[in-house]
Amino acid sequence: MKSLWAPWRNKYVYSRKNKKCIFCEPKDYVLEKTEYSFSILNIYPYNNGHVMVSPYRHVKALENLSDKELKDIMNLVIKTKKTLDKKLKPHGYNIGFNIGKAAGAGFAGHIHIHIVPRWAGDTNFMLAVSGTKVVSDSLDAMYKLFRRK
Repeated sequence: MKSLWAPWRNKYVYSRKNKKCIFCEPKDYVLEKTEYSFSILNIYPYNNGHVMVSPYRHVKALENLSDKELKDIMNLVIKTKKTLDKKLKPHGYNIGFNIGKAAGAGFAGHIHIHIVPRWAGDTNFMLAVSGTKVVSDSLDAMYKLFRRK
């Protein structure tokens, strides 16, 4: 087995021990804020432009969201997708929730929606051969692109 040196992930690995919710006090890479929710770049993206939309309120289940929160979140998902369409021109999307630890939720206590832009051929031999995903743009480059009007 080969290793890919990735020291920038140390911050994530070590910060996970304190279990502080990243959605309760978002600081970096926030793209937009609405009355009940916000969008933020995922700092460990599956692909370029991987965005998450989350309510401000710390809620772990869809059924615990108010109708106003649900509407606000879904409107922000749609608006974010339109921005991704314009800025990155992906061929498709994976959009969804990971609810509960068994479903892959890194923060199971605070519901959020992943919006992952996809392109034909965006997986390659690196993923198939070494289990390593290549993300071609930096977070800073993505953030600047989204902040540009």
